[in-house]
Amino acid sequence: MPVVLLIGLGFALKRWMIQGESFWSGAERLGYRVLLPALFLHGLAAADTHDLPVRTLAAVLTVSTVVVAVVVVAFRPLMRLPGDGFTSVFQGSIRFNNYIGVTIASGLYGTRGVAIAAVCNATIVPTVNVLCVLVFARFGGARLSPMDIARQLVTNPLILACVAGGLLQALDLALPPGIEPALQSLGAASMPLGLLCIGAALRFGQARAWTGPIVMSSTAKFALLPAVTFLVARSAGLGASALLVAVLFQALPTASSSYIMARQLGGDAPMMAGITATQTLLGLAAVPLVATLVPT
Repeated sequence: MPVVLLIGLGFALKRWMIQGESFWSGAERLGYRVLLPALFLHGLAAADTHDLPVRTLAAVLTVSTVVVAVVVVAFRPLMRLPGDGFTSVFQGSIRFNNYIGVTIASGLYGTRGVAIAAVCNATIVPTVNVLCVLVFARFGGARLSPMDIARQLVTNPLILACVAGGLLQALDLALPPGIEPALQSLGAASMPLGLLCIGAALRFGQARAWTGPIVMSSTAKFALLPAVTFLVARSAGLGASALLVAVLFQALPTASSSYIMARQLGGDAPMMAGITATQTLLGLAAVPLVATLVPT
């Protein structure tokens, strides 16, 4: 319910109160470059992961994401889409909305849920970004050199935050007393602001023009990816809470940052906006349905 209300409020604010694009684009940059990295850094560095199956969970998420990515690329000839359009379908098939995932995991399992979500983010964010940048380099309108690909990866604030938090966790180092509460406050602000930005970014008018790509990407996102993740998790013996959060993270709608990446790297930005808007609405029903169907 909090997720639905905040997304709806963001849509209403953009339509009737705060209509300036500069405000929302600035808020998106703030969330993407400062608030969400602070959440990941603090979440990974401060999380109690000693009783979590970190390696198994990371392996399950990596394997399932790569498998579905390969399937989507293999089916590209049947989609009959230009290269830039395929990049939007690809992003819609494997990218996920961090804000919704962390909110749901926290609501389900409290602090343990936040720790599991931190591991999920630390695994999926680099994996998805590497795969998407490679697909943009192959099929996007802006051809990327190996140096461009490396630059996209090493300067990604989410990847940097996950690496930093993971190193602190691995080395058993605590955040400085003055830094930790600041990062915690910034991270807490990321979730409501991010959900408001999701609502503000919804563009339903563009969705009607992209029925085929929306169906293809949403089928992969809400059916194929969660199913593959569940099968891999069961075969790996993942525990109940980690299994459910892993499957839910893989069933999340694609992120609004997909639109930004499409604009920057030569994708079909209007199609990406339509996919994002539609999946956000579908996710409001798909995520609870997946949570109900997954046996734990």
